Amino acid sequence: MTTRILIADDEPLIRMNLREILQEQGYLVVGDVSDGQSAFNLTRQLRPDLVILDVKMPVVDGLTAARMIHDERLAPVLLLTAYSSRELVMQAREAGVLGYLTKPVRETDLMPLIEVTTARWKEQMNRYRELHQLRDRIETRKLIERAKGYLMDRQGLSEGEAFRKIQQLAMNSRKTMREVAQAILLTQQLTA
Repeated sequence: MTTRILIADDEPLIRMNLREILQEQGYLVVGDVSDGQSAFNLTRQLRPDLVILDVKMPVVDGLTAARMIHDERLAPVLLLTAYSSRELVMQAREAGVLGYLTKPVRETDLMPLIEVTTARWKEQMNRYRELHQLRDRIETRKLIERAKGYLMDRQGLSEGEAFRKIQQLAMNSRKTMREVAQAILLTQQLTA
């Protein structure tokens, strides 16, 4: 599968040169823009596999655009800049940038950096999804435990009976146990 890349740099020659290099290396450039706001908007729209951002751009600078893209988990960002000060590197790291490339771009540096950056991004997204799923499971368990407690108190059921009742209600109504537990807890609030 071809990696889809968005380029954002305020210098047309750099965008054109970068596009040629990327295409020669087998990447698909899905767009190129000259400012950070356009980069963010196009990233939202196209969902590229990687965004290459220059630091100094009009409207919204590259670091701000990188932070916006990172905050919404839209794509990994590779920062392209003529500067390599420690302060700028730290700002890039804080903005969620996964790769850093200094100008002028050397073709031999590009492919390894793109491949490592996109691989790290996929790992991050997998961990994020796993964390989200775990949080969801924990929240579901908490809701079910509270609903069981309510049924045990209200209807004098044992813990096993309360669990089976929630399970049966879920199957009969074609709802999840979480939805049934939420409905039970809502009923508790209405009758309190």
